[in-house]
Amino acid sequence: MEIRPIHTKADHKTTLKEISVLMESDPAPGTPDGDRLDILVTLVQAYEAKHTPIRAPDPVEAIKFRMEQSGLSVKDLEPMIGKSNRVYEVLSRKRPFTLAMIRRLHSRLGIPASVLIAETEIVTG
Repeated sequence: MEIRPIHTKADHKTTLKEISVLMESDPAPGTPDGDRLDILVTLVQAYEAKHTPIRAPDPVEAIKFRMEQSGLSVKDLEPMIGKSNRVYEVLSRKRPFTLAMIRRLHSRLGIPASVLIAETEIVTG
């Protein structure tokens, strides 16, 4: 089978199947099958980057993820956001982030500022 660009979802699916078969045989780098696997993976990465880009996470979800990842509690966020009632308001989307909160969350939790400044829907009522 010749190698050609991936243009459609069907091409993508077929290429993924071939990659799976090749990976099961675990070809050595530099062999014909190893080179084929490398090329097919590169083609799939290019197709997926173009057709299914990864979106930045929602700011609140990013904070919740970091909390879970680091074993943090609401109490741990108080120095960055404010008293516990304010933390709960931010995490439940009832209060927007302030610039100072964004700076502290970025600095202390390592969440990219570009993620924290993204718009998030504020729940009213």
